[in-house]
Amino acid sequence: MPDDRKKLTIYQIAELSGVSVSTISRVINNSPYVSARTKARVTDIINKHNFSPSSLARAMTSNHTKTLGVIVSDITNPYFSELYLEIQRYAVDLGYSIILCNTFYGGSNHGVSDAIPENTYFQMILDKQVDGVLILGGEIDRDHISDAYKEALNRMGKQIPVVILGESVPDCNCIFLNRNLSGGIPALIHHLLALGRRKIGFVGGEEGIRTTTARLTAYTQTLKNLGISFDSSLISLSNYYAPDGYRAMAKLLEQPETTPTAIICMNDAVAQGAIRAINDKGLSVPKDISVASCDQFPSGEYTSPRLTTLDQQNSYLGRMSIMTLINAINNDSEGISISHQPRLIIRESCGAHLGIQFQQ
Repeated sequence: MPDDRKKLTIYQIAELSGVSVSTISRVINNSPYVSARTKARVTDIINKHNFSPSSLARAMTSNHTKTLGVIVSDITNPYFSELYLEIQRYAVDLGYSIILCNTFYGGSNHGVSDAIPENTYFQMILDKQVDGVLILGGEIDRDHISDAYKEALNRMGKQIPVVILGESVPDCNCIFLNRNLSGGIPALIHHLLALGRRKIGFVGGEEGIRTTTARLTAYTQTLKNLGISFDSSLISLSNYYAPDGYRAMAKLLEQPETTPTAIICMNDAVAQGAIRAINDKGLSVPKDISVASCDQFPSGEYTSPRLTTLDQQNSYLGRMSIMTLINAINNDSEGISISHQPRLIIRESCGAHLGIQFQQ
């Protein structure tokens, strides 16, 4: 007789029940540490939806070490720290502990010049017998990835599940969750144009990194599509931190002909540095130059002026990353796909709150 039970996930059952995933697991495994009332509510929903427990739930009582490895290129970068906090929260809820490996790959924020080779962490993680590995940034985010790095990834991937938050790489047998790296850039440009700003610059981001390349491509292509002449002198790349934003913006301000009326910054940290450089030049944001950011950080709402930015849904990405890894660890054949769409947040730094249009 065919099995027509609906393939719900443990996460959907948890949401419907209004309890944590770990509580659902305890109910499924007849744990005595669940109140009769909660157990009855969860059981009712399970029966109502004909839920068939997946390998994720069954594996809660397996012989796994219940330890995960997370490799981060720079934990001091708010982008990665926000992702990691979400990952840790869900991992703990599911009974997992985490070994955090910080490679200092983007170390300009804290003066570290030598990154720790990720291969070093690969072997250490395997020695610790973790159940799986999640990689956030680093070498995998380069436009051109070395064969040696791919080989090291594949060796690790043959022994434990490896999930990478980033674009797929040919001949790399890992699980990739692709982000929308360029999403929201056209919306930023349209917003600036609606305010009368047409001389739009681009500041921050390191050359040769996929995020920079994708956002810079979207910036140039959007301007061309709108019939606005592209001026390469308005682009000043550097890195991803406030000092980099300061230096990149100061470079644009050296000559009057390269002074933009608006800039799009790689992230909120770069935007904060750029605003400081603009102020030091005796100019004002947003009166003289509008400033927008491609990536919202928690502090952006508390700068002066508050930053117009893109919400990259970092909490969502972190949550989906850990769910994907745990499913892979437990051989759950139900794949997870993400729908990642950055959202424009309009605040003060572009001048919309003034209710006027600027001169070009």
